[in-house]
Amino acid sequence: MPSYYIWTIGCQMNKAESQKIADYLELFGYQATDKLHQADMVVLNTCVVRQSAESKVEGMLGYLKGMKNRKPELSIIVTGCFIDSAGNAIKAFPYVDLFFKPSDYSVLLNWADTHIDSSYRDFQALPSKTITEVTAYVPIIQGCNNFCSYCIVPYRRGREKSRPREDVVCEVTRLVDNGVKEVTLLGQNVNSYGQDLVSKALLSDLLADLNAVDGLRRIRFLTNHPKDMSCELIKTIGSLDKVCRHINLPLQSGDNNILAAMKRGYTSERYRQLVDMIREGIRGVAMSTDVIVGFPNETDKQFNQTVRMLEEIEFDTVHVAMYSPRSGTYASREYEDYITADVKKERLNRVEEVQTRIASKINSALTGKTLDVLVEGKKNGKWFGRTRSNKLVFFESNANCLGRLLDVTIVKTSPWALQAKSSELN
Repeated sequence: MPSYYIWTIGCQMNKAESQKIADYLELFGYQATDKLHQADMVVLNTCVVRQSAESKVEGMLGYLKGMKNRKPELSIIVTGCFIDSAGNAIKAFPYVDLFFKPSDYSVLLNWADTHIDSSYRDFQALPSKTITEVTAYVPIIQGCNNFCSYCIVPYRRGREKSRPREDVVCEVTRLVDNGVKEVTLLGQNVNSYGQDLVSKALLSDLLADLNAVDGLRRIRFLTNHPKDMSCELIKTIGSLDKVCRHINLPLQSGDNNILAAMKRGYTSERYRQLVDMIREGIRGVAMSTDVIVGFPNETDKQFNQTVRMLEEIEFDTVHVAMYSPRSGTYASREYEDYITADVKKERLNRVEEVQTRIASKINSALTGKTLDVLVEGKKNGKWFGRTRSNKLVFFESNANCLGRLLDVTIVKTSPWALQAKSSELN
């Protein structure tokens, strides 16, 4: 039986799409391998949000060229945000057998129909496939309409296109029937879900539908855009028992001039008001955010505005990245990226230092608290899972805890994870 290897980098959306690709390949009789050199087919699911990611993709493509020279029958397939509408990737890498845009599975299936030996196909494989994961990613909207000046996503994934509400409910129900306990709804701009649908069913409506699915224990969603975080959505999150009290709300910068240059569509004052509304409407909510440092023309004073906001708001988690110009975006055309890598790195380190202190303070307050944890797996001899507020928790037990929702007591904390014990199991 032929084998496939999928190499995935980037966001959770890519991870979800790689799983879908794996399902399709198994329909065509392929089996997964974790050894690249043994694969008959290699799929690259790519990311180009930052230059470092794009460089990894190009490096992997170069490596696969050598593999194909030694093994001409190797099939190489590339998808993800590396694919652009101009077809530049196709021209630059002629030894790749197939390029297809993110989530455009029809291209993959059409190619498979003509290139894969029909004797390998097993169209009974997917319906009977056993799902062993406790959690699952479920894409609900593709693309983005915002065109932030630094972001390549709208150019690679296109405009927003929501999945029909009933399709999402059907998929989640199937996942739950196969043992999944928690789903994370995905979109580049997840809280604008449904605005393009004829029915105008919004994310709040979909959350209410999923909250009623028997057997589903938890619902998460990301990534949000502040301009689409409505009062109705906040109210809905606060009222539904299965929706986790964890909101990712990208800030990107604390300076209004930088926010305007980024074309974010809100001010720092509006962002603060939104945080207050969320914390008032969702009891016990944990908040995470994204920050870009070293955006073109960002002064020390403007950077310090960002640091000040982080210190005042006190997020549970901050994902920080250095600005990386992306060819084709507004920022790459209009702004010169003259801030040095050393300055960007210094600013990134400063944010990380501030956030480490804040996370230490927030997490240390949980010592002695009893929290419910959905157990997702085992690592280095310890079970791990997450709280409803998305805190990573480790604990020891000889029992099989996979998939269980357990009350544990926090005994030790760090900025990044919690250590716990469970009186129920020990």
